[in-house]
Amino acid sequence: MREMKNSGFEWIEDMPNDWCLERLQWHIEEINISNNPIQTKEVLSLTNKLGVIPYEEKGNQGNKAKENVYEYKLAFPNTIVANSMNILIGSVGLCNYFGCVSPVYYVFKAKKGNNIRFLNYIFQTTGFQRELRKFANGILEIRLRVSANDILKRFVPFPSESEQHRIADFLDRECGKINSIAADIEKQIEILEQYKRSVIQTAVSRGLDYSVALGESKVKYVGSIPHHWEVKRGKYIFSYIQKPVKENDGVITCFRDGEVTLRSNRREEGFTVSEKEIGYQGIDVGDLIVHGMDGFAGAIGISDSRGKASPVLNNLMTTHCKKYYMYYLRNMAYRGVFISLSTGIRVRTCDTNWGKLREIYYAVPPLEEQQAIADYLDKKCAEIDVVIADKKEQLDILENYKKSIIYEYVTGKKEVM
Repeated sequence: MREMKNSGFEWIEDMPNDWCLERLQWHIEEINISNNPIQTKEVLSLTNKLGVIPYEEKGNQGNKAKENVYEYKLAFPNTIVANSMNILIGSVGLCNYFGCVSPVYYVFKAKKGNNIRFLNYIFQTTGFQRELRKFANGILEIRLRVSANDILKRFVPFPSESEQHRIADFLDRECGKINSIAADIEKQIEILEQYKRSVIQTAVSRGLDYSVALGESKVKYVGSIPHHWEVKRGKYIFSYIQKPVKENDGVITCFRDGEVTLRSNRREEGFTVSEKEIGYQGIDVGDLIVHGMDGFAGAIGISDSRGKASPVLNNLMTTHCKKYYMYYLRNMAYRGVFISLSTGIRVRTCDTNWGKLREIYYAVPPLEEQQAIADYLDKKCAEIDVVIADKKEQLDILENYKKSIIYEYVTGKKEVM
């Protein structure tokens, strides 16, 4: 057992006697080189799982890269890239490419005698991120910024370069194993999600009785439906309403997973806070809500709370079964109907507002059948969701385990033999 000493810092606690407690600036330095004049058009993106990758490999996710890459800064192989506004939640990663990154990012390189991978693992520790939080500035919690200077001034426990290398090699191997298991679980979750979508699609498009003959709806995106079902436009099924706001209403959000609930029931970070609640409306328990911008991605659900929401949420009233149409609308989203009917697609979104919802055609089963389909899907989806929740819990356990071993080895509490 190696001898330990008190570091004097809460996030580090004890550290090995032969390690040095030193400022980061003695081990890394910032590279701040503008891409003007343009030296590269290869835009790089920072991801939570893969570190820094070329933007085109990221897919249609996150913020769109600017076309004016001369406003960006250069990044190089064997550097650390950190988002100045998200570093507090671990938005830091290794870069193995030459390219350019957003001007809000920092690029750090290791000084001689240091291992860049070991340094990156320091940035991945929750304790270090909490330490940085003490020096963050900003009005909104979700946009707190830590300056490069304040990052570099932080004290960190450092072993010799050879031990840094051994620790980095060990963590690369162990974290690689964990990431591999996590990736397999994520694939299982994806398969379960796809299965749930197929169950919904089958139920809302042909009902529960497979012996019933089908007929053409004459609407391409509606397709074949049971011969006794009708096809109607939304304006004959729904009405759009806006309810008054009450004094103590909390803010309601419609999430892309279909949950419509008080923001405080789920999470507060990641949202822009409106200084003026212009056009806000009341939402009641049981209201059918379609997000006007994210509905295409599945942000459609029945509210479980009373509260207030921005006018971007569409509150649809109907004498039909709300649950059936919640599932029907989600199926349209999953199948890409909203995007295919959009006339002005923006990156990551398209309009799903009342003006569009009222003109779209919907399959209309008899009311009793709507209710039966909704009850069936409630039960079936709940069974699938239980399995998905278990898989997500496994992911959380793996992530917490990975964080714990990173912390234990970069602070010297465990030794690589």
